[in-house]
Amino acid sequence: MNWDRIQGQWQQVQGEAKKRWGQLSDDDMMEVEGNRDKLEGKIQERYGYSKDRVKREVDEWINDM
Repeated sequence: MNWDRIQGQWQQVQGEAKKRWGQLSDDDMMEVEGNRDKLEGKIQERYGYSKDRVKREVDEWINDM
């Protein structure tokens, strides 16, 4: 799945994102609105991961979808 599809189906896939990154709140998901940069920023903020690690995890998540 590519990011354009995820962005277009954000309401459906945000639950999968919350399963993967459980520290993200419903408010975080609403703020992200399907924007990859915002998602990566929220993951970084909540988990304290490096940008490279977050990018890699999001890429893995997309590939798993």
